[in-house]
Amino acid sequence: MQRSKDLDEVCYPFIHETSPLCDFEVITDELCGNIGAALSSLRGEMTDLHADLDTLQPLAFHLNGSIRGRLAIQEADLTWAKARLDRYRREADGRADGFVLPRGEVPVPYLNLARSGAKKAIRQMVRIEEAGIEVPDLLPRFCNILCNLFFAMILVINQRRGHSEVAFESKSYGPRTRSD
Repeated sequence: MQRSKDLDEVCYPFIHETSPLCDFEVITDELCGNIGAALSSLRGEMTDLHADLDTLQPLAFHLNGSIRGRLAIQEADLTWAKARLDRYRREADGRADGFVLPRGEVPVPYLNLARSGAKKAIRQMVRIEEAGIEVPDLLPRFCNILCNLFFAMILVINQRRGHSEVAFESKSYGPRTRSD
């Protein structure tokens, strides 16, 4: 497939490339969009979460270019994100002792999509390395922290709003009984 010479017909310069790198950039673009949707829905509410999402959104775009371009995520970003994760985990202590169904009012659905986006980015980095492209160790570490941070934020939002998590009991991985 050839890229059009008409720039109005080109959404992204690398969109036709066959490397898994472009897929990573599309995934992290979507991650950034979902963080933005969550951020926008918190205007005037939960200012601590709003401020943290405001910090995280540009980091998602820095993540986006950190393989093809210069590494733009730093150890300090991980340290900051881990501190925020610890803070939200402490606030939501005991809310989820296992798997829960991804439910809640906006911005929770956007944060669940961002959480999944961080996982997709990690999986895509595995593919990138398989293709022989070096992935800085900092990037999958950062995405793992993001995934956990978004989940902790979800628990805090639901707690502050008085909503309970709905436990999920897996038929695939849960304890077996004689009737199974």
